[in-house]
Amino acid sequence: MKKGSFILIVLLLLLLSFHQAGMQDAVKTVRELSDREHPKVAITFDDGPHPVYTEMLLDGLKKRGVHAAFFLIGKNIEGNEEIVKRMQEEGHLIGNHTYHHVNLKELSQKEAEKEIQMTWKKIYESTGMGTSFVRPPFGEWRKNLDFDITMIPVSWNIDSLDWTTENTEKIIKRVVKDVGEDDIILMHDVYETSVEAALEIIDILRERGYEFVTVDQLLLE
Repeated sequence: MKKGSFILIVLLLLLLSFHQAGMQDAVKTVRELSDREHPKVAITFDDGPHPVYTEMLLDGLKKRGVHAAFFLIGKNIEGNEEIVKRMQEEGHLIGNHTYHHVNLKELSQKEAEKEIQMTWKKIYESTGMGTSFVRPPFGEWRKNLDFDITMIPVSWNIDSLDWTTENTEKIIKRVVKDVGEDDIILMHDVYETSVEAALEIIDILRERGYEFVTVDQLLLE
């Protein structure tokens, strides 16, 4: 091969390499822009499982391909173990909401730890997995509780106040007018109107370009 031809081939290979690198950067930029165009939000449900309304909610979430977080009361798991198992099998995040829905700060340390541990055990017995996520009732978390695993308290910044009204439209408006990127929405899956409102909220926000994720994706990424 002549020297001039060899140099030409090298130059062409270099140009091709630069072109491919440029294309990769362009693809990366498009993906980043796409991520920014789809703000993330998490929807969470407290106080379940309910034998009727939680199942109704799970059906609606499955139909929409949306995952949520469920913070369960231990005593409500009894008799509803199959619902809890379904949550886990369908990809939802399961969290701890104490056994009796009590204010942990009003209990002794030993009593507070028991509330969390009893619910953790119920979740494990239902799913074969424990959980590190806890939502303390009333948002009142006690620090320095002694557990074998690290517990991650999960709060919220959009409160639907769905427990105060049976007006579905009022619940929907309260959430959609205030929600923003990376927000955590608090709802309850123990009222029919809350379930109806939640599914409509999901539809509205998805139309606005929001992507629904579980809270661990917001907190840990």
